[in-house]
Amino acid sequence: MRPTKIETQKGHEIVSRDIRRQLESGELVPGQKLPSLEKLAEAYGVGRSTIREAISALKAMGWLDVRHGGGTYAAKALPQAPAPGLLDLSQGAEAVMEILEVRKILERGTAELAALKRSEDDLARLRAILARMEAALADDDPAGGERADLEFHQAIASASGNPVLNQLMDSISQRLSETIGRTRELWFYQEQAEASRLLEEHRSICEAIEARDAVRASERIGLHLSKVEKVLQTALGRKAGQPETDAHQKEKEKGE
Repeated sequence: MRPTKIETQKGHEIVSRDIRRQLESGELVPGQKLPSLEKLAEAYGVGRSTIREAISALKAMGWLDVRHGGGTYAAKALPQAPAPGLLDLSQGAEAVMEILEVRKILERGTAELAALKRSEDDLARLRAILARMEAALADDDPAGGERADLEFHQAIASASGNPVLNQLMDSISQRLSETIGRTRELWFYQEQAEASRLLEEHRSICEAIEARDAVRASERIGLHLSKVEKVLQTALGRKAGQPETDAHQKEKEKGE
């Protein structure tokens, strides 16, 4: 690779455009491994988070393949008719929105019950998952982060103490696994948010459950899923749906 060193506030866009140019021109061939995150950051003269955002965007559009513990590769089958902008990212977003609607209904109540009924073992499990999520962030392991994300939401259902809710979450676990990865990619690309922000949101949900604050636990997981919904609506070219509640707005202001 011969990356062009850049200095810009939107460096991830220029990095992704340059890598995509190399893929389209054949300078990077399908299946070829890219340099490490550190080497790319040094070559482009930007931070690791900028490279991570660029890679997340290109992965979401089908240009790159990120392998757990194995690095980043040019996709073996490159997109044949790439479309500019958010249209690349909106493919499949309608299906993701459907499962998200179910999650919003199900998980707010699940988190509320978990705050009321959780045991010390439940808390230990949630903390262990957060630790794995943090380790995945430190190791630049998107696949590990996705797995921990799924486990976290399943652990909340388990902590609710309601077998029916737990079974409902298990019944959609495959759809959850597919959509969590998709929504994380859309989140990183469109919101330009780092994985650390997602980690903090999950940690705040855990803290509310630990404090046995059922209202706050429900609000925080609702706010988290509403942000994901907003990202999907942007991908679909729609305006945001329901206005935020006063409680959600207050939570947002606290985090800003």
